Amino acid sequence: HRIGNRLSVGTPECVQVRYEKFTVEQAVETIGFGRFHVLLFVIMGSANIVEAMEIMLLAVVSPEIRCEWRLEDWQVALVSTMVFVGFMVCGVLAGYIADRYGRWKVGNDRFQLHAYFSLLTSFAPTYGWFIFLRSMVGCGVAGVSQGFVLKTEFIPAKYRAYLLPLGTIFWMTGSMLIILLGMLVVPTMGWRWMIRLSITPSIILIFLFKFIPESARYNVSAGKVDAAVKTLQRIARMNRASLPPGRLVEPALRERGSWRILFSPTFRRTSLLLWYSWFVASFAYYGSVLSSSELLEKNLLCVINADAEHQVKHRHESGLCYCIPFGSSDYQ
Repeated sequence: HRIGNRLSVGTPECVQVRYEKFTVEQAVETIGFGRFHVLLFVIMGSANIVEAMEIMLLAVVSPEIRCEWRLEDWQVALVSTMVFVGFMVCGVLAGYIADRYGRWKVGNDRFQLHAYFSLLTSFAPTYGWFIFLRSMVGCGVAGVSQGFVLKTEFIPAKYRAYLLPLGTIFWMTGSMLIILLGMLVVPTMGWRWMIRLSITPSIILIFLFKFIPESARYNVSAGKVDAAVKTLQRIARMNRASLPPGRLVEPALRERGSWRILFSPTFRRTSLLLWYSWFVASFAYYGSVLSSSELLEKNLLCVINADAEHQVKHRHESGLCYCIPFGSSDYQ
């Protein structure tokens, strides 16, 4: 017989009471898709706007710093390299720390780190300072991946297949925003003001991030069952739903954030295939996107006796070399 949230098993003379149990996955599926997930999708998706703006910013700024500091080709290329070095190193660390101390904490701290160093970049006095600060920006942007993790852990399974890829809309939005910002700001106010204005979405996102709770999956894996229940109850209220009957029961994980899990027999093949897929996709995508400005090289490099129809933006002391800035057609 069912008694409240319990099941009673046995004869009238001797009744054994067994409480019902549920897991985080069962709770997520029972609550279903609702207002909380729309909020989650928009806020965490907006993190991709920030990431795209910081990556695409390299294509806009490269010709400007080349002219201002008279950089060689390898020095311009090193800027992008250092950004991705910071992204790679801190991406590995962010995943480990998020498994140990929480997805929300890492995501929130990384957004603040990114905004801070991005602002400092706009005041960089020399090329050396610029590449150091941009590498720290890459370190901060690496925390954006925690937004994807939070979406995956909170969205019901049947919605993940199309909602997660749909998030690329935010990436495309960020890519177009930074190009438009460059078109409007760089010719009149310069690249430093473009960077200062580009951190606006990051600052807004830092405040919006407060509306997203810590992952319930992380909390139960860390043994914080009460915190996980409160999170699930909050989501249920927002979605006007209820939790499954019973109590949340999931064993705490002894080993969290260990790279050895990725090479265990269960995940080894999946890990290697995903890593190779990401390598190919990133190599092709970033290679083509970040080289787009190099395809317009005739408008970037210093040239002798520049055409009169071009606006001369920089003239070096030697008087022999001119830098021709991007025009509207180049940004388009």
